[in-house]
Amino acid sequence: MKFTIFGGRGFIGRHLVEFLQSSGHQVVVPAREDVLNEEQCLGHVIYAIGMTGNFRARPFDTVDAHVGFLMSLLRHHTYESFLYLSSTRIYSGLNAGALGSELTPVPLSSGPDALYDLSKMLGESLCLSIVNPKVRIARLSNVFGRGQSEHTFLGSILAAIKSENRVEINEAPESCKDYVWIDDVVPVLVGIAMSGKDRIYNVASGECITHVMLVEKLTEILHCTASFNQYAGARVFPQIDVSRIKSEFGFTPVSLLEKIPFS
Repeated sequence: MKFTIFGGRGFIGRHLVEFLQSSGHQVVVPAREDVLNEEQCLGHVIYAIGMTGNFRARPFDTVDAHVGFLMSLLRHHTYESFLYLSSTRIYSGLNAGALGSELTPVPLSSGPDALYDLSKMLGESLCLSIVNPKVRIARLSNVFGRGQSEHTFLGSILAAIKSENRVEINEAPESCKDYVWIDDVVPVLVGIAMSGKDRIYNVASGECITHVMLVEKLTEILHCTASFNQYAGARVFPQIDVSRIKSEFGFTPVSLLEKIPFS
């Protein structure tokens, strides 16, 4: 089968390309500046273009990545299926103790820090505006693994430990996130793209790992020093509901704490 991966040179995109090629699929990885033939079907499209932790410094690039180029593809090109990679970060405005499911109404507000969430939601809305059940959305939590960006929270911590053998975390110890292993993510994304029965899927571990749990594991295994900024606030993300991908794809994610350290 033919797959076209936009963002195929990024962290998730690279792993997708490697997996698909090893599975015998034809894989096309166009650059954004490439001129695509509008009459040629793109096959199964996975849209992995996006900004991560550096979105605050690059707001225009963020909107262009999440919405602008997406809009051009959806408007002008044909495909067998289209999978847009969104983020479970959109659930961050839910009340404490809430469960972020695909059916949960998402509260959003304006402001510089909300730019990422708003642009992802606009990208989702564009996809859902197309009356085609094969245009789908995967909301990814914090994907970790070999070669991840230092702009991510976990990537920045590991980079600091590698260079200095110590790290100070500028969030409160009780802060928590959901992390999902790249080798668990890639096969389920391909499954959703090819045969997903629904239009929106959470792709996460369903496990909230506090910064304390993370630091304890890192110091135990890497024999490094870690501390917390005593004035930092807490960021507690809601638990993510992964029952949909578990029931449909038999998804059984491993824990971040089982995989650290990874290379």
